[in-house]
Amino acid sequence: MIRCCMFDLDGTLLDTVETLAYCGNTVLKKYGYAPIPSKQYQYFAGDGYKKQAERVLLYAGDKELTHYESYCEEYMEFFKDNCTKLLKPYDGIKELLNELKKRGIKIACFSNKSHQQTLDSLDAGVGLAYFDAVRGQMEGIPVKPDKTGAMLLLKELGGIKPEEVLYFGDTNTDMKTGLSSGFTTIGVTWGFRPKEELEQFHPQYIINRPLEALAIVDEKNKG
Repeated sequence: MIRCCMFDLDGTLLDTVETLAYCGNTVLKKYGYAPIPSKQYQYFAGDGYKKQAERVLLYAGDKELTHYESYCEEYMEFFKDNCTKLLKPYDGIKELLNELKKRGIKIACFSNKSHQQTLDSLDAGVGLAYFDAVRGQMEGIPVKPDKTGAMLLLKELGGIKPEEVLYFGDTNTDMKTGLSSGFTTIGVTWGFRPKEELEQFHPQYIINRPLEALAIVDEKNKG
């Protein structure tokens, strides 16, 4: 029985690559580096802003990460006011969320983006009203793929069991998170990483369009 669908944010619910590129490149310019193509930010994201900053600076040419600390500080300050700029939901996401609501399925979001920016992004992209629980990165809680935050979300949802959760994500980090949490894990191919990356971690399902998730929910809940 599936009682909850839990989603990653960037690359799963929302297309935020242009947002990340705009903010990252704006800060990079202060250090004299050339802008990085937006598509490359798909491979920088997914493991929290600190790892993203490291990847951005290395790609830009700061091989010694000389600007790491100041870049992180400036990026987060700029991102705080621009985290919703240029983002958009993927085609079919709102329709999927509506159908899950009709079926009485709890909806949650679990992101490595800071908690407030996760809330802001969801509100701007699809609307917070869809979500029964949301958890972004919080002080003292390890980032994904650590499952601590996921388990806390289940408590917020009233004690839903791991086997009652479908977990959706677009990166290797998400596949590790879902599988280690005991969730039925679904890789999505419309996001930031290729299908081949997802397949390496053997999720139970891989889907190409959001509404394909409904067949999985209905099959598991039939009868």
